[in-house]
Amino acid sequence: MPGEIEQFLYLEARLLDTQRYEAWLDLYTEDAIYWVPLEHDQREPFETSSIIHDDRTLLDLRVRQARHPRAHARQPLARTVHQIGNISLEDEKKNELTIKSTLVLVEFRNERQRVWGALVEHRLRRLPQGLRIARKRVDLVNSESELDGVAILF
Repeated sequence: MPGEIEQFLYLEARLLDTQRYEAWLDLYTEDAIYWVPLEHDQREPFETSSIIHDDRTLLDLRVRQARHPRAHARQPLARTVHQIGNISLEDEKKNELTIKSTLVLVEFRNERQRVWGALVEHRLRRLPQGLRIARKRVDLVNSESELDGVAILF
């Protein structure tokens, strides 16, 4: 089972790194939430602002905007490398698994390279078509600093 979880997280990273965003979006359940909190140890997304708090509809819109030919602020698309580590199964209930991991992401865009670090929590759901992401939380280590525009998916 741990091999299955690791391979799923690696697949998600590979889809992002190869800019296959539509296939990445297919990894999410219809009721999925994708959350990047603003504050360290933020408990709820509505206590204060969030960097990103998207449901599946907003994620779909985010992907379509990235591909839109007139989305000049997002062009060129960033090239990324996601490095995932310290993967652990934290909880398992019925058909849902809570997975924690670390992320180091290298982003290259507009002749500039940035490095992001984060603690990540996935809630994965077992469906007939395999594992799917019901919730993803990305706690950036520098979430409270000046981020100078986030134009990537973590």
